[in-house]
Amino acid sequence: MDSDRRFLSQFDSYFDAINQALTEPLDTPIPLIRDIGAHSLLGQGKRLRPLLFVLSARLCGYNSPKIYRYSSVFEYIHTASLLHDDVLDNAETRRRKPAVRNVWGNSAAILGGDYFYAMASSISLEIDMSELNRILTETTIRMIEGQFLELNHAHDWRLAKEQYMEIIEAKTAELIAAACASGGVVADADRKTVHNLSSFGLNLGISFQLIDDLLDYFSSEEQFGKPVGKDLKEGKITLPLIYALQRLESGEAERLAARFRGNTATEDEYSNIIKLVRESGVRELVRADAVAFAARAAGFLDSFPESSFKKALLDLNNFLVQRSF
Repeated sequence: MDSDRRFLSQFDSYFDAINQALTEPLDTPIPLIRDIGAHSLLGQGKRLRPLLFVLSARLCGYNSPKIYRYSSVFEYIHTASLLHDDVLDNAETRRRKPAVRNVWGNSAAILGGDYFYAMASSISLEIDMSELNRILTETTIRMIEGQFLELNHAHDWRLAKEQYMEIIEAKTAELIAAACASGGVVADADRKTVHNLSSFGLNLGISFQLIDDLLDYFSSEEQFGKPVGKDLKEGKITLPLIYALQRLESGEAERLAARFRGNTATEDEYSNIIKLVRESGVRELVRADAVAFAARAAGFLDSFPESSFKKALLDLNNFLVQRSF
């Protein structure tokens, strides 16, 4: 984890500016909004999406003083989705602290998410670019579709890899793709450039989520910032489990599925599933998939001239596959 933090420290000046931009819209007369904002928005987040927006915009020559305010759009959308997601999943923790729903209740969490979505829309309208607003609208629709897909497949132990990939592309990768593409849009880049940035972000986003789902089984709560096996307890079937189940006899896989679908599994049984995944030899399979998507992402930056911003994007892409949290 120390090596991860050393790598990320090179972006500290970006993170400081992003965090400053995030605090400004929270100057509201409603104390509860300020409290929820401080709790959920500020502090432990990776700031991946606004950072990718800034680096992509700079790569295309954009250097407006408002770049960090515009970058906050992507963190507001991301945080809004997390607040709503935690209500759907009955989540206890988020970013190494109690989830908003656990502190102020589900109603406040839903309203907080709505507020952040509205704030993202308000800031995006300041940019006054129809293409940017089209991207953001379509991305939000895809994220909600992804949430519906995940909800529809909760506790679905027959979930295929293809269906899982569709879920993570919609829920996670589309917003990361939008952040990168929007960096090109605000810089008035040509259509091919915007497409390449979007494709870079989409593949990076898939790789990022694959590693996140791997860490849910192979990390520790201290490192990862949330309980290990959290996805499993919430009924989310992710690639490590899909691969592990493929290595079981069909009768055994169905017996396990029946226990967990009926919410009758004990804590020991959850621990046994985590152990099963850890000992099934799937770790390198999932990591290989993530590395392949990261390599594909890097290829979409080949057409860009060498620069410190291109290097930063490529380094970040590589880091996200190797990270431990």
